[in-house]
Amino acid sequence: MKLRTYIVEDNATIRENLIGTLEELADVEAIGTAETEDAGKAWLVANPQEWDLAIVDLFLRQGSGLGVLEACRKRKNAQKMIVLSNYATPDVRMRCAQLGVDAVFDKSNEIDALVDYCIEHGRGHQRAF
Repeated sequence: MKLRTYIVEDNATIRENLIGTLEELADVEAIGTAETEDAGKAWLVANPQEWDLAIVDLFLRQGSGLGVLEACRKRKNAQKMIVLSNYATPDVRMRCAQLGVDAVFDKSNEIDALVDYCIEHGRGHQRAF
């Protein structure tokens, strides 16, 4: 069973490359995307049974990924929230932890770690079924 993943990222090139990489290497199925805070929040909150993993950028075309994270604080334990950002500073990581984020990865140098996380979470997800 593939890890149903929703991606909130406003850069089309990054979004498409991320989807291709994760679907090829980590048994991830991209089930949808959003470019804005409002669109990301609306879909994730309205479809709680449809996703296993959400990957969220912090700086979006409209709003912030922090608003998306806040909206998903009451998700199921099995659902994971990941931040993928160019601004993965210690302060940002701390704020994300306060919002219940499961992991934070830097776009510039932690893509391999993101792939590894998705592979590991996918294995745990499959055991749950």
